[in-house]
Amino acid sequence: MPFTQISLRKGKSLEFRRDLMEEIYLAMRDTIGSPENDRFATIVELDEGNYNHSGDYAGISRSDDVVFIQITLNKGRTVDVKKALYARIAERLNAKPGVRTEDVVISLVEVGAEDWSLGNGEAQYA
Repeated sequence: MPFTQISLRKGKSLEFRRDLMEEIYLAMRDTIGSPENDRFATIVELDEGNYNHSGDYAGISRSDDVVFIQITLNKGRTVDVKKALYARIAERLNAKPGVRTEDVVISLVEVGAEDWSLGNGEAQYA
């Protein structure tokens, strides 16, 4: 059950934001085996001055249209699987809704199965 948090500059259309969530979900289905209809995601829109994309850090020239993606998921995936996920997210977001691959910044937060509660105050995966 990945949980995706997306941060981006304020002003993008509802369609753009929906496409971001859907394409990230589909990339997770393609690469890490996310279950069908497992769409837990939020978007935070930021005003200018409330984010820093570090310009050209690591030799990548990012624009003000950078999209920060943080995915919390169960630990245990290999480095190769993670690399495939990063590449697939960048590829899908470039195709729809049209985010430059240079503007896709991703981080993973790995947790144990016992670290989830999906409601009712229960640890469903523990």
